Amino acid sequence: MKNTLTLMATALALGGTGGAAFAQSQGVSKDEITLGSIQDMSGPLAAFGKQVRMGMLLRVDEVNEQGGINGRKVKLLVEDSGYDPKRAVLAAQKLVNQDKIFMMVGHIGTAQNMAAMPVQFQKNVINFFPVTAAREMYEPFHKLKYSFAATYYDQMKIVVPKLAKEKGAKKVCTMYQDDEFGLEVKRGAEDGLKAAGMTLAVETTYKRGATDFASQMQKLQAEQCDLVVMGTIIRETIGGIATAKRLGFNPTFVGSSAAYTDLIHKLGGPAMNGFYAAMTVQNPYTDEASQPIRFWANKYKTKFNDDPTVFSVYGYSAIDAFLRAAGKTGGNLNTETFIKAMDTMTIPPDIFGSAEMTFGPQKRLGSNATRLSQLVDNRWKVVSDYTRIQ
Repeated sequence: MKNTLTLMATALALGGTGGAAFAQSQGVSKDEITLGSIQDMSGPLAAFGKQVRMGMLLRVDEVNEQGGINGRKVKLLVEDSGYDPKRAVLAAQKLVNQDKIFMMVGHIGTAQNMAAMPVQFQKNVINFFPVTAAREMYEPFHKLKYSFAATYYDQMKIVVPKLAKEKGAKKVCTMYQDDEFGLEVKRGAEDGLKAAGMTLAVETTYKRGATDFASQMQKLQAEQCDLVVMGTIIRETIGGIATAKRLGFNPTFVGSSAAYTDLIHKLGGPAMNGFYAAMTVQNPYTDEASQPIRFWANKYKTKFNDDPTVFSVYGYSAIDAFLRAAGKTGGNLNTETFIKAMDTMTIPPDIFGSAEMTFGPQKRLGSNATRLSQLVDNRWKVVSDYTRIQ
């Protein structure tokens, strides 16, 4: 009995390192690859989850119409987390253990990914290009983690001192959400300013779910802040800036990619003009001047009867990156051959202006480069070149 248990433990350990054939080949058959994704389809980020899902489906349909990848069609299964980490665990258990997915692609949300990853890693299932800019998506190093976006911390470390210098800001301040997301935005701004010989002069916070930002904006106005770093997402960005404008307080506002969405100007209106946000892909407007983006955006709208957004692009690009690496494995696709392909992968800039991404045996973040967009006449306009952390 003792020997049997020892052999079983050894087999499980090998499964975690790719030694067991069943763990490597889960979700891959002779003619099909099964991918999974967890999205918020019914919670506070349901609009984003829906867009990520449609972006992924567009790329899946494209490759399947062309015969698949190395002769295998791609099947995408999507579960709803409602943006709840507990539900994300249940969704991951279903996808990994019952549906036997090969890989988790484009899972949305930081806490949700953190909750689901242990379920995946136990079965040697890669967490690929999650839709969150948290450092935990590639740190600490794990061979089954692959992330694509510059983190909130890196974004703000890059763009805040750059913008402060351009605007000649005398007093840089911040309003941020009192949680790990908001703290990452603040830390990045603080460290970037410090490296540039500046300081984050005044800070104020709010609790998640807050709707009244009068006291925070009155404090920043009283302190005569002329550049305000927003550790906010959608509603708080709109509410904070609208409150400031009503008070006659008009500093330069800058946020992270969490606030880079078409919903800011669609819901906030002209008051949002002038707001800056860190970003990596252009918003795909259907009347975009760039012909390739315009063609893609109208193809998307024709298929789903909905305008695409940056989240549609994130989903589309995640599947595209998977296909690039899977293609390099030839017909021999399993976890280890996929990792080997990714470890030599360079993904060039795409039509949406994404920065080049590179991966390696110890490099699990594709790019830490970021740039700025600004809301001008109720639409996002790219206003800076890429800068990266050296």
